[in-house]
Formats: sequence, structure tokens, C-alpha cells
Amino acid sequence: MAESADQKKYGAENIKVLEGLEGVRKRPAMYIGGTDKQGLHHLVYELLDNSVDEALAGYCTNITVMMNKDGSCSVEDDGRGIPVEINSTYKVPAVEVALTKLHAGGKFDKDSYKVSGGLHGVGVSCVNALSEKLIIRIKRDGKIYEQEYSRGITQTKLKVVGKCAEKESGTYVKFFPDPQIFSTLIFDYKILETRFREVAFLNAGLKISLEDEIKGKKEEFHAEGGVMEFVKWVNKSKDVLHTKPIYFKKEVDNMSLEIGIQYTSGYQENIFGFVNTINTIEGGTHISGLKTALTRVINDYVKKKNLLKNGDTLTGDDVREGLTAIISVKIPEPQFEGQTKSKLGNSEVKGYVDSAVTLSLSEFLEENPSVAKVIAQKILDSAKARLAAKKAKDLVRRKNAFSLGGLPGKLADCSSKKSEDSELYLVEGESAGGSAKNARNKENQAILGLKGKILNVEKANTSRVLSSEEITNMITAIGTGIGEEFDLNRLRYKRVIIMTDADVDGEHIKTLLLTFFFRFMPSLIENGHIYIAMPPLFRIRKKKDYYVYSEEELKKETAGIENPNITRFKGLGEMSSDQLWDTTMNPKTRKIKKVFIEDAVEADQVFSMLMGDDVQGRKDFIAENAHEADLDI
Repeated sequence: MAESADQKKYGAENIKVLEGLEGVRKRPAMYIGGTDKQGLHHLVYELLDNSVDEALAGYCTNITVMMNKDGSCSVEDDGRGIPVEINSTYKVPAVEVALTKLHAGGKFDKDSYKVSGGLHGVGVSCVNALSEKLIIRIKRDGKIYEQEYSRGITQTKLKVVGKCAEKESGTYVKFFPDPQIFSTLIFDYKILETRFREVAFLNAGLKISLEDEIKGKKEEFHAEGGVMEFVKWVNKSKDVLHTKPIYFKKEVDNMSLEIGIQYTSGYQENIFGFVNTINTIEGGTHISGLKTALTRVINDYVKKKNLLKNGDTLTGDDVREGLTAIISVKIPEPQFEGQTKSKLGNSEVKGYVDSAVTLSLSEFLEENPSVAKVIAQKILDSAKARLAAKKAKDLVRRKNAFSLGGLPGKLADCSSKKSEDSELYLVEGESAGGSAKNARNKENQAILGLKGKILNVEKANTSRVLSSEEITNMITAIGTGIGEEFDLNRLRYKRVIIMTDADVDGEHIKTLLLTFFFRFMPSLIENGHIYIAMPPLFRIRKKKDYYVYSEEELKKETAGIENPNITRFKGLGEMSSDQLWDTTMNPKTRKIKKVFIEDAVEADQVFSMLMGDDVQGRKDFIAENAHEADLDI
């Protein structure tokens, strides 16, 4: 077969070896997850992780992070300071090797770091590669050393710039993120605050200071109580069943385990897992070990006390209803599944956690009968509710079997059966639903009309949730099921789009729907399937119609125009089907927002406070965030 011109062009000269940090600059998303706001802040986390590793090794007690007026961010610690001696292999100072070679650093030496949370030697070099400018200062052996870099390339030799006390040591890194790489260069205080608070909780005694020079804000994160304080903080907006969390700490063979457990009167299960201070949002063997032990210990306890009838057994769901638990393990060589370190894979950790929890929790229940009794009653009540929920689920299944194709009658489905091409609009109100049905592309856009405000799932158990027709219609239309039956492979639409009026009621309905998805189908959010439609607020009539989406945009568009012709849309139902298609549903012209969870702990707190019984907390939150039209959850 004759070679094509393209095949001839593709030869040895096309294969490039990426020297040094060139690969990081060419494919930054591979190393920091993206070049957006999330990737920008990941640079700070990498430097923080290095300082925390010094704390885990017992050499650092203070970390200071500054958001500087010049647009840079700096991280300083009082650890040992990166070594400055000449490296025998590369013939340059060790600090230069750490900053310019991708897989270099003390993380590979078990004697330097028994436990490490950094990205195995790629952290500080990645920050260097993706910085327009980086300055490093090191205090060691009575001297202060300094060196400067740009986009991963050494600009100055390491030199002594001052003196310090002989016992003083530490590392200071100041970096300017590269505008050639990042879509945003502005650091967000709130995002850093959330991460630093978690790190302080997970490292009892460590002090982390965060300061914003531009806004004049400063905060110090320090938790002597560690994980026990963390559980209390997560539950501060909830009605707890026992004031003091169950807490224990174990250490075996270079592994340490810290667990805090507290039950609430609510119905949601919240288990947050951390490995070497890294938030494992997808779980892993440490969380599996905790769940297994918890179910076994509680079952043994209620059977021993003759609280279960007819030889019944409690399920994992029963035991975890209303539970808030935080598990932090620190291990020498964690194996994470996936580059983002979201799931722990070490098989030995499951057995280690299982045996430690079994022993400690059994002892606690025997030694604290009053707390044990309250917890047992809560779990027995949830078992009764489970049976009621099972009946409700069976009822839903039977109802679906009798409806056309097993789908709810209110669903105007699309003709395409390919989930990757289709999307489902959740629309409130008959008039809006009617407009949406007329406006849509019938081939790949389905419409499910919702009647009024759906049930607030934050205040309802599963059986009550499943008796709500609006909610069961959504579950059936989406197709994945909920809870233990959830299966992402059965998702019928690539995008589920919440479309509500741009008023107070619409915002409330949107929040109720987001609460439902966060509590019952969180994987849809985590995998990027939930969106929010952005209908316009105003139409401006000039020679042609202009649509604007905020008050600020309206002022800008009408500046200098006498008697501008403006129409305010109070609801989706006021738009004609053509207007709705052009502004909100046409993929070529519409604006939609993807919903994502930046931090599961923070999201849980926000939903508990917004949708729960903490009235004062809700008022404070609204007062603090009223100026923001857009909240990242």
C-alpha cells in the first residue's frame, strides 16, 4: 500500500522529548487539573502541601500565605528549609534541582518524609514551570539564600542575601502566575480559606495564617482539638444528638488514624475522608473500613441489648442516617486511584481502619450508655423509615410499570435515544412548561414540567421524599435511581438543566432542586451533568432586540440612550416560544452554567444552613452574600 503524504511527514523528527519542565507548560491540565480558577489555586495548594509535609515530619509549626498587592502569592514556613548544597548528579544546588526537575525532591526518600501529601516531587517544580516569575528564599545554617526563576528557567544563581539566627530555618516562595497559561490571575480568599481551615483541623496545633493585602483581610487557622473540632464545625448548623463527638486516635506501624463521629437528628449521611490531609472526595479503602466496622459494631450492640426483633439486621444505610464522620489517615506510601488523588487504593488500610474502629467504638458504646442509647434509638427509627421507603419505592416502580414506557406522563420526551446527545429541562409552572415544549428541539430536548416548589429534602426522610410525585417523576425521567441503586450508566440525558424564573420564587425552586441533587444524586453534579439555564432579565428594543442578563448589563447597554424601550421579563411564561428558544434553549446562543462542588464539606454546611432549621445562620449567610449574584456551591 502506498504511503500518503501525511504518513510520510510523520517521522522520527516529529517525536519530541519534553526536556525539564517543558511538558508541564505544554500540558498543564495533566499536572494541576486545568488552567482556570481551580488550576490557579492548585498552585497554592502544592506549596502548602510542601510546608504541611514539613509539619507532618515534625519540623514546622507556622505557615503564612499572602495574597500580595502586586498580584503574586507567597507561602512561607518555619520548616527545615530546602537543602542548598550542590547536588552531585546535576552539579547545581539541591534547591535548583527541586525547582527545575519534575520528579525530584525529598518525597522519594523515606528517611526525609515518612508521610507526605505532596504530588510526589512534582509540586514546587510545577508551580515554577507555570509562573511568570518565582522567587525562593531559604533560611539555613545562619544564612538567607535567594534565587529567581521565570517559567521554570533559572534566572539567577543561588546567592546569600543575608543572615539569620543559627537555629532559624524555613522556606519562602513567592510566585506570579503566568498570564500565558491561566485564564484568571486573581486569587480567591474564600477558596483558600476553605482549604486552609481543613488542613488546620487535620493537623492539630499547626498554625496557618492567610492574609489578603489588597482587601486588608487576615485570618489564622489553628485547631488544638483537631478532628474533634472539625466534626463540631461541620455540624454547627445541625441539631446534634450528643454534644461531644465520639473521638479516637490510633497509631500502628508508621500509620496513624484519627476519627470523629457525631450523630444529628437529620437524615443525611456525611462521611469525609482525608489521606495525609488530602480530601479523598471519591472515598476509598479507609472509608470502606469505617463503614464496615460501624455497621458491624452497631448491629452487635443492638442485638446484645435485645433492641432488634425477629432476628432483623440493620443495614449500612440505617446505621449512617444522620451521621457526620471525619476520618483522617496518615500513611507512608498512599496509592491514589486517578491523578487527582480522589480515591485511596491501599488495600491494607481497610483492615487497619476496620479493626481500630471496631475496638474503639465497641469500648465507647459500653462505657457511655446514655450516648449509646440515643444513637441506637436514632438508628432503629431509620430502620423503620427504610421499610416505609422500600414500600414507597415499590409503589413508584409499580406506578411506572403502568405508565407509558415506564416514564412519567408529564415528561415531553425527545425522540433521540442517545443519552450523549440529549438534555432534560426541569421547568416550573404550566405556562413556562408550555412555552418550553413549543420552543424546544424535539429531537434532543426533553421537558419535564414541575408543579410549584418541590419538597425540601433537607427536612424529610427517604420515605417522605419518595412519596412526592414531583420528585419521583424526576427520578424516573433521569433514570439513574438513587442511593445504593444509583447507576450512572442508566442516565438518560447528558445534561439535566434547571430552568426557573429569574425572581425570588425561581431562586428558591432552583435551590430546592440543587439540594435534592446534592443529597440524592451527588454523582450527577460530580460528573458534570447538572446545569442551570440563564434566562434574560430584560429586552431592549433598538433596531433589533437585545437581551441582557443583569442590572449592570442593562445600565451599560442603555447608557446615553433617551427613552430606551425596555421590557422586564418577570417569568419564563411571559416569553414567546421563539424568544425562549433564542435566549435560553438554543445551544448556539444560550447561556448555561455547569454546577460543580468545590468542596464537599463546605457544600454540606451551606445546604444544611440554607435549607435546615438554623434561622440565624441563614440570615447571617444572606447578609454576607447578598451582594453576590453568583454563588459557587
